Amino acid sequence: MPEHRTTADSTTAGTTDTATAAGTATTAQPGAEPLTIGGSTFGSRLIMGTGGAPSLEILRSALLASGTELTTVAMRRLDPGTQGSVLSVLERLGIRVLPNTAGCYTAGEAVLTAQLAREALGTDLVKLEVIADERTLLPDPVETLDAAETLVDDGFTVLPYTSDDPVLARKLEDVGCAAVMPLGSPIGSGLGIRNPHNFQLITERAGVPVILDAGAGTASDVALAMELGCDAVMLASAVTRAQHPALMATAMRHAVQAGRCAWQAGRIPRRHFAEASSPVGGVADLDPERPAFR
Repeated sequence: MPEHRTTADSTTAGTTDTATAAGTATTAQPGAEPLTIGGSTFGSRLIMGTGGAPSLEILRSALLASGTELTTVAMRRLDPGTQGSVLSVLERLGIRVLPNTAGCYTAGEAVLTAQLAREALGTDLVKLEVIADERTLLPDPVETLDAAETLVDDGFTVLPYTSDDPVLARKLEDVGCAAVMPLGSPIGSGLGIRNPHNFQLITERAGVPVILDAGAGTASDVALAMELGCDAVMLASAVTRAQHPALMATAMRHAVQAGRCAWQAGRIPRRHFAEASSPVGGVADLDPERPAFR
């Protein structure tokens, strides 16, 4: 299990654009420890995406409400030089950019996209996405593993989007990935975590952060991911396509903290039968046939 440290919690989002979108409290609170990926530390365990937002202003409001400090940008769909772009919003908010290789179908395409992103943005962080199928947007395990190994050798801090296969997650860690990002269900589906058992197998054995990537539809999905031992959650459509994106982002922020607190606290075992919560010893005998009742 990755090391967990304690830090300050994020407070309710304000109205001004600041380096940490939701601000930072001065005292540590349970469930609000920082997230460390490679050599970088983040005060929020909620990673946001930018796809699907109706407008840049709605995106800005949602990012502020989420408290995120790391947000993905699809490099193949972005012109870094465009004024008034997603990048300018992130720069104004002081949120770190996590370039991703969305839209790539081969390891070669993904490696080239990551290299171009590093040159354009000056960051070694990359969210690796290599898609196998255009309809399901499921990751290609062979191409993903190949690209991950190449990028790690090239000095990148690699966060791969992968299936919920525990064996593949371990192989990605073994080649040097700084985190693993298994999907809960297909991108944008909102189906939540379809295989909680596999997620628990991954989190129990991982030596790097495990980040839920894809499939969350609402706050309960996010809380479950954290209860299963995930270190963080990556969200895009669940927030940007919600009826009220900023409000949903607030719910997701609280769900991350609540789920992590529950995981740290340790849930009670599941049982087939009831178990009384009150002690049975010393209970008064109220049998009406006893002498005290005569």
